Amino acid sequence: MTSLPVDTSDRLGRPLRDLRVSVTDRCNFRCGYCMPAALFGKGHRFLRREAQLDFEEIARVVAAAVGLGVRKVRLTGGEPLLRSGLSELVARLRPLVPDLALTTNGLALAHQASALRSAGLSRITISLDSLDPARFARLSGVGASLNRVLSGLAAARAAGFAEIKINTVVRRENLEEVEALARHFRGSGIIVRFIEFMDVGGASDWSMGEVVPARVIRERLGRVGQLVPVRSAGVARDQVAEVYRWADGSGEVGLIAAVSEPFCRDCVRLRLLADGTLYGCLFASEGVSLRPLLRSGASVPALMERLRLLWLAREDRYSELRGQPALVSLGPKVSMSTVGG
Repeated sequence: MTSLPVDTSDRLGRPLRDLRVSVTDRCNFRCGYCMPAALFGKGHRFLRREAQLDFEEIARVVAAAVGLGVRKVRLTGGEPLLRSGLSELVARLRPLVPDLALTTNGLALAHQASALRSAGLSRITISLDSLDPARFARLSGVGASLNRVLSGLAAARAAGFAEIKINTVVRRENLEEVEALARHFRGSGIIVRFIEFMDVGGASDWSMGEVVPARVIRERLGRVGQLVPVRSAGVARDQVAEVYRWADGSGEVGLIAAVSEPFCRDCVRLRLLADGTLYGCLFASEGVSLRPLLRSGASVPALMERLRLLWLAREDRYSELRGQPALVSLGPKVSMSTVGG
């Protein structure tokens, strides 16, 4: 877009800078903290194709968001690589936004990495909770192959992405993986980000007792090597990770401490689901559907005004208020498998 972005801030003074776009609610994993098989079995009803936004509709929302100040767009799911023709969407969005990224479980990445990079995808993040084949297969919920994911990672490196990251959700059952992952990727140019187990949606059996606090993860990383702080979460306002570098210069690691060290006051992120529903918070209970507006042919300026009004009214700060009685009455939160993290 050629016009200058509108300066829009919500009720807590947070500007809109980041848009997550879920392109599908389907996934080929059944991870326990996101999409457990007990709740997402063969009888589960996923979105029908006609209920999903098409690529032109997604592009209109992205153009509107960019007009309001969005600088980064990340494609998510479900598992985004299950959406047919994804590289076509990347090609549509690339002229609209300078920073276009994707998060994937990597199972289908080996066959798509080159096409996605050629279409204009600049950054990629792979979710990886274990380097032990047996544990990885169990955590995936479907007996997935670790080698297939590592092959996808190798394909991404060969394709020449500007940045590749690993996301690891740390729970008690895979705490020992912190050191293994840090050692494996140290010196590789790939950044590993360790994420506290969050109470997103109602699919997981979340409890505070299963959360491994960031301080414990830092201690584990300290066994691998000396860490030097680079950036605290929220310093750049669109950054949610604490970043550390290894003292010997062999790379970086990150920590996302959304439970023990909330950073709600610096959240500049809006989320668009595959069905066109907008959410202002990863832990939101209610969203606003843009699909009727989009299917009536709404222009980019009309969508900008709708997004602007929604953002101006935003006051989400769930992680800061976690545990307070007022939150209990809000009802179930949006599912991690649809909002994409």
